[in-house]
Amino acid sequence: METVKNLMFDLGGVIMDICRANCVAAFTALGMKDADSFFGEYKQTGPFLQLEAGEIDPATFRERMRRLITATVSDADLDAALNRFLTGIPVHRLRALEALRNRFGIYLLSNTNPIMWNSRIDEQFRADGHDREYYFDGMLTSFEARAIKPAPAIFEEAIARFGIKPEETLFLDDSRSNLDGAAALGFKTMLVEPGAEFETLLASKL
Repeated sequence: METVKNLMFDLGGVIMDICRANCVAAFTALGMKDADSFFGEYKQTGPFLQLEAGEIDPATFRERMRRLITATVSDADLDAALNRFLTGIPVHRLRALEALRNRFGIYLLSNTNPIMWNSRIDEQFRADGHDREYYFDGMLTSFEARAIKPAPAIFEEAIARFGIKPEETLFLDDSRSNLDGAAALGFKTMLVEPGAEFETLLASKL
């Protein structure tokens, strides 16, 4: 790890705590049938996947969701249900990122969507008095890149946009398949398993 100059973080399951079951329950409560089939721990399907991949915008997502829900629901109802996937960012993780930025280039690479990104995610990063941009030298989301981890395209876009070398960059994710995708392009990788804290894992390696 002596050659590591950059740390590139996944968001959900690494920095931000998530709960898939909360999101499934929220959409089920709105009247969506088989909501469970649309959500995976690491990848979504249907309109959720299209939104995350940047294939549709939020307005189109909401329109397509209404076709899957029998009741009348507002934009706010749909957005709130989607955001139930996210439970929050503990302040100690924000402070860990802040401290690490004194030693490394710090980057974010996340499969997410513009509704979450511009509402709940943005809000949670402000919990310690700073905005999201304060913690990172660069950020890239799947909807901006129009590619979803573990596809090579999103890692290639991160390399180009951030100006980083994979062999000098440690990528942290909670998905083994995402780490395998990064490793194929030369990134060093670290698995953050459920219940683990990235700062503890890093302290034992760096």
